[in-house]
Amino acid sequence: MNTPATRHVSQYLSDPKTVLLLATLCCALWGSSYPAIKNGYEMLLIAPHDVSSKLIFAGYRFLLAGVCLLLLAVIMGKPIMRLSRHTFGQVALLGLVQTGLQYVFFYIGLAFTTGVRASILNATTTFFSVLLAHFVYHNDKLSTRKSVGCLLGFAGVLTVNAGAGPLDTLPSLHGEGFIVIAAFVLSAASLYGKYVSNRMDAMVMTGWQLAIGGLALLIGGYATGGTLGHLTPASTLLLVYLALLSAVAFTLWSLLLKYNPVGRVSVFAFLVPVFGATLSALFLGESIFEWKNLAALVLVCVGITMVTRAQVPSPVGARH
Repeated sequence: MNTPATRHVSQYLSDPKTVLLLATLCCALWGSSYPAIKNGYEMLLIAPHDVSSKLIFAGYRFLLAGVCLLLLAVIMGKPIMRLSRHTFGQVALLGLVQTGLQYVFFYIGLAFTTGVRASILNATTTFFSVLLAHFVYHNDKLSTRKSVGCLLGFAGVLTVNAGAGPLDTLPSLHGEGFIVIAAFVLSAASLYGKYVSNRMDAMVMTGWQLAIGGLALLIGGYATGGTLGHLTPASTLLLVYLALLSAVAFTLWSLLLKYNPVGRVSVFAFLVPVFGATLSALFLGESIFEWKNLAALVLVCVGITMVTRAQVPSPVGARH
């Protein structure tokens, strides 16, 4: 409905200064998840090899995030229960893969690598999405710009894992490898999510898939003997923060995409690894000034900018 209030919201959200402010805020929130999760492991006393408890930690986060999004959808007047059996099955599958399977790899991988490395490596989601879209969509083929951007991005991945020094940990399958696998799972699931979102509201879809994926993680974690760990007021606030950042960032990002061209918004995606690496260095005491970390960060950011300026569709609810 084209009311004066709607036109005002549209004008505000399409203003370049607003886009800059809100897109940067979203990227800062997503970037903050890397040090927040690693701090959560320490606060909850979850050991690196305690996979079951990591699943419970992730499960509560995404179940809460999904419930928050669904409640917001109800407040906004969106129908959240009008799903056919077929549509609900599609959303459930998306939740099991995009939230469930992806975060199994992500939460385990993050425990065995640094926040700086993880934020850079996880940015490969953008490049995997470009490559997969080339084979899935007839109108989204690789161009010279996209190809160069992908090459730069993957060169950044090789750089961040190059020549570990005496104080570095060597790259491992269950560390850096799992982060890259998580990025690939996310990119593949996002293409399916884009297909499903064409048939239903994106916020409702994301709310349900987060809640379903979170519930699956909880069941898996408790069934294999995990616990939430040492729950304190501080760790509870951290868990709530992680849930809210997913809900808030997705809502703002989806609103920006609604009122702006995709390229104008998605070009800010390069800020996610920048914030992730910077905040990990700040809150975890990690080094960002090693030559390989800086070089990798630059390569990945330039690569993301090149492929997103080419109007790459932005994955639905695809950040951390």
